[in-house]
Amino acid sequence: MPLSASGQRRFLARTTRMVGLSFLSASFATLLLEIPSDLDLLVAALPLYGLMAAGFVIIGRTRSLAWTVTVLVAGVATILLLDLDALGGGTASTAAAAIVLGSGALPALIVCNLDAPARIITLSMGATLVLVATIITSSATVSPLEGLLSVVIGWSILTGVTVWLSVSISRALARIARLGRAHLAERHATQTEAQRRQGARLLHDTVLATLTLLAHSGVGVSPDALRAQASEDARLLRQLRLGGTPMPRSSGAYTLEATETSDLGHTLESVKQRFDRMGLTVSWHGAGRLLLPSDVLDAFLLSLAECLENVRRHSGVSNAEVTITQDDTTVRAMVTDTGVGFDLEQVDAAKLGLAESVVARIREVGGRTRLFSAPGSGTTVVLEVPKL
Repeated sequence: MPLSASGQRRFLARTTRMVGLSFLSASFATLLLEIPSDLDLLVAALPLYGLMAAGFVIIGRTRSLAWTVTVLVAGVATILLLDLDALGGGTASTAAAAIVLGSGALPALIVCNLDAPARIITLSMGATLVLVATIITSSATVSPLEGLLSVVIGWSILTGVTVWLSVSISRALARIARLGRAHLAERHATQTEAQRRQGARLLHDTVLATLTLLAHSGVGVSPDALRAQASEDARLLRQLRLGGTPMPRSSGAYTLEATETSDLGHTLESVKQRFDRMGLTVSWHGAGRLLLPSDVLDAFLLSLAECLENVRRHSGVSNAEVTITQDDTTVRAMVTDTGVGFDLEQVDAAKLGLAESVVARIREVGGRTRLFSAPGSGTTVVLEVPKL
């Protein structure tokens, strides 16, 4: 809000500059409509107009109260100067120029000076002097009442415009603040949901997988491999209990330190060793050394490991093929087995292993997942992630 209030003051100051310079130019142009044969009046008035123009420019940048007083004094002096017969004043054009100056240019100072008592008092005194000077200067061509009304109306209109602008801007800032709070709340909720989903995936890929093995008495897995996996899971749970936020290094292995880029050839080795221990024979083909950003690498390896875990648990075979390829923009992994397969239309979209641990995980890093399977024909999963 402080920055917004500062922006509001700058906006009002620039509005003062724009309105003031516009009416000041109109006043000088009115003065030129009837150029006297003696140019003494123009020569005398030009420096005062220049001083007021410079004042409006500076006020538009700094809202200087001193320059506000300077513009008011120069304006009153100019209005009185336009009535001097000795310089060729007292004509219809000089009276019109004085009225435009007193009812349009000088009231523009209201726009940026209604926010403090000292400024309001200064404007009130200045308005009184402008009113008197304008009535005196224009009395030769218009009635005092017309001069009075023109000045009063001009100052009143700009006062109303200033109040309307201030109220409108305050309301707009309040709405922006509410939108900002709503955005922060939504962002917090989104982050909380993302953390919940990440935690669910993490537990599904590690602890629940190990518990499933235990429930089946570790069939097909050696006791040493089962103990090693349980030890990794126990370490992960200790980190979670102590408030850590583990970042996955590879499926079944987590660390609290994340790197900007990782060597895929090195981290793939962890996946290979895990499934070797679990009794799944995996044939690896294609590129084995690539560089990916850490978040993309995490999603890629964890999804790949989950696909292999699904082969081990559900395919009915003990071997799988993994082919890794790349081009200038994309890294792909194709996981294939010759197992029992399944009907894609019968898969529950809410199943965590497929929807979250594979499809959603790849989608969140800008990649995509394709799945091909049919009963009795095995299963093929294609994972694609961007390099950048």
